[in-house]
Amino acid sequence: MKKTITGIFSLIAFISVSAQDNDKLAELEKRVLELEKRIAVIESSSIRQSVETIAGQKAKEQQLKARQRMQKDLSVYSQEQLREIESLYQIANRNWRSQEAKDSLKQLVAKYGYANRTGCALLYLGQMSQGNEREEYLKMAMDVFSDCYYGDGVQVGAYARYYLAFYYRENGQDDKAKELFKEIKEKYPDAVDHKGRQLSESIN
Repeated sequence: MKKTITGIFSLIAFISVSAQDNDKLAELEKRVLELEKRIAVIESSSIRQSVETIAGQKAKEQQLKARQRMQKDLSVYSQEQLREIESLYQIANRNWRSQEAKDSLKQLVAKYGYANRTGCALLYLGQMSQGNEREEYLKMAMDVFSDCYYGDGVQVGAYARYYLAFYYRENGQDDKAKELFKEIKEKYPDAVDHKGRQLSESIN
């Protein structure tokens, strides 16, 4: 009888110790899980910051190229001509999609065939237009003014291809769209949109 009672107490003690161990193990597992979550958040934040830093650097590089292209106009046009170019361009910026905007951009294209703003004007005209006219403006921007830039670093050659590719896709010309998307990735890997995001990353 004594042995039986002793055995029962031993079993109770063992169960108690085991329960305590299980509680400690559960607490340890909980802490490990919380730590893993914190590490995941830190890593995610670090990766995001790295991506944003790289994107920012690429956008700055494109903006530098834009300034370099704009400076070329100084050797071609007089100060008076440059003022007129900018004036015609800004009319469109102030009254986007109005007939006045379209007319001023057409005048800019017709009068100043080399200016950096002319490439931007053609791209604007392409965005404003529909059907065949849209295609023609975008193709002209792409073929003749690829080296032009907006001040924020958007390159006309890449962006015209981007818009034209979507135009083709919307009109069932998938092969042409795929070819243009391919050109963007291969010829303009660092090209950005107006928010500084890489065009190649938005292509699917």
